[in-house]
Amino acid sequence: MTMDVRFPVYLDYAATTPIAPQVIEVMTHYLGINDIFANPSSTQHSLGLQAEQAVENARTDIARCLNCNAKDIVFTSGATEANNLAIKGIAYANQHKGKHIITAVTEHKAVLDSCKALEQEGFSVTYLRPDSKGKISLEDIEQAITPQTLLISIMQVNNETGYIQDIAAIAELAQSKNILFHVDAAQAAGKLSIDLSQTPIDLLSISGHKLYAPKGIGCLYIRNRKNVSLKPLFNGGGQEYGLRAGTLATHQIVAFAKALTLACENLQQDYDHALTLRNQLLAGLASTNTLLINSDLENSLPNIVNISFKDIDADMLLVRLQDDIAISSASACSSGAIEPSYVLRAMGIEGDRLYGAVRISFGRFSTTDDIEYAIDKITTTIKALRELL
Repeated sequence: MTMDVRFPVYLDYAATTPIAPQVIEVMTHYLGINDIFANPSSTQHSLGLQAEQAVENARTDIARCLNCNAKDIVFTSGATEANNLAIKGIAYANQHKGKHIITAVTEHKAVLDSCKALEQEGFSVTYLRPDSKGKISLEDIEQAITPQTLLISIMQVNNETGYIQDIAAIAELAQSKNILFHVDAAQAAGKLSIDLSQTPIDLLSISGHKLYAPKGIGCLYIRNRKNVSLKPLFNGGGQEYGLRAGTLATHQIVAFAKALTLACENLQQDYDHALTLRNQLLAGLASTNTLLINSDLENSLPNIVNISFKDIDADMLLVRLQDDIAISSASACSSGAIEPSYVLRAMGIEGDRLYGAVRISFGRFSTTDDIEYAIDKITTTIKALRELL
């Protein structure tokens, strides 16, 4: 059977997504001399006013997707900046109320490194550990709370395993204790329904390039922004209500809004498509008889699969596959040393299984032919590697 695939087959959607065709089409109308390209802060002339209106229309579209107030959306360069602004901004502006933060060891580095930076400045941070499935216990969060606790930061969907935390329950706990709650929703936005009118999340970070928008754009939602004390990380022209200085990238903002709108409109369709592909992938790889699944499939998004193969080193596998399939290792190279996944290690996964972990992630443009090709290449490569043992 002839398969319709592009080479190499891209199965690293959790790292970044391609821009959707409809998003590219919209974005191009905000770039050239005949387009709405002016600085949206240049409101002394009609071209600047058009750009400003485009930004505000995009803000409204994003708020509609999240069911929140448009004025509570602050544009950033992505979730990393939004996470930094949320955690450091709240900490700096409210340290007179308390200097304690609660987070989890399985958070993205943007959250963990922000917290570590604050520790160097006299703040204290409690890093909670998950259970073997990746869940952060609500009881552990409650026990970690002190009179000094200022902020709780827990991601909605883990970027390595796809595990979905019970954000609604955590939000209710934080609200009952009068503690601000921040959510890194980079992997959740556009894949799970987010209703900020129903869930009392105080700050929420989103990144455009995880949901078919360009890289370099995202936002931070701040509930009741006017009533929240948050110190900006840098200063300049006073854009974004004085919280995020810098000329607004109109083309990226409009593209971001279009991408999120499309994702929300196709939420169930995209979810069902990913579930079909995951079932196909795992069924096909089961033939290796050595497949180990490093996540809780019942409580994870279907577009991210973290797996190991018994006695197979992830880096060796990826080197063999790099010209055929784009997938990622759960290890990262730091200062010349291979470090295993801190997320999987926190879940109690060790040894060969830890060093053999790979993440396969797919999305809207992935096909069953892509998955079939990946199954064939992975199983063939594993067989070849086993012959070397």
